[in-house]
Amino acid sequence: MTRPCLLVLGATSDMAMAVAHRFAKAGHDIQLAARAPEQLTESKADLEVRHQVDVSVHAFDALQTETFDAFIDGLDRLPDVVVSAIGFMGVQADNEKDVALAAAVIRSNFEGPALIFTLLANRFEERGSGTLVGISSVAGDRGRATNYVYGAAKAGFTAFLSGVRNRLTSTGVHVVTVNPGFVRTRMLDGMTTPGALTAEPSEVGDAVLKAVERGRDIIYVRPIWWIVMMVIKSIPEKIFKKMSL
Repeated sequence: MTRPCLLVLGATSDMAMAVAHRFAKAGHDIQLAARAPEQLTESKADLEVRHQVDVSVHAFDALQTETFDAFIDGLDRLPDVVVSAIGFMGVQADNEKDVALAAAVIRSNFEGPALIFTLLANRFEERGSGTLVGISSVAGDRGRATNYVYGAAKAGFTAFLSGVRNRLTSTGVHVVTVNPGFVRTRMLDGMTTPGALTAEPSEVGDAVLKAVERGRDIIYVRPIWWIVMMVIKSIPEKIFKKMSL
């Protein structure tokens, strides 16, 4: 019997590998895709030995949109589940001043993931099955002065995921939006975050698998984030613009 297959985009990140391990443990073959596939050699071997599944490695650059069709055609098979863990935050103070940096943040978090999902959504629709999982961010729930370039890109991705989910709702294709909140990864190096709001990468892996298995649409990895963001979104703009969030 053929095992189900998971494709992870942006596979070199801590969250991405946590997702890969959780799905491999559940019996999925794994396709790892990243801009620097040579960095995935040890991860490939670890997944294969630890979980006894088939693992392949693929080159994928979210900014090279003209290569997307060829990338999908080059996979050994069309996956059953795709998780986009692509992300690049940058530094807000730099993003405000450097258009090229801001463009890289916007394209990495919105344009690239949305366009590869567009192509995969069409292929999944033709097949009549499949799940697309987009790792977005609570930063996309409301623009904040401290990270609005990154937040705007994630807001765009969240809106895209909502729209494609609505479009494909009766086709057998499932679309999941994941809002992790703070996750203890390399991205948070040097930052102090509240313990109750900070998840481990393994929690993200568990949450994504459960969302896929249970047919969830939108999840916050730690449910407290849903409450936090509801409060933040309810603050009147006149007050909100005076706050340092």
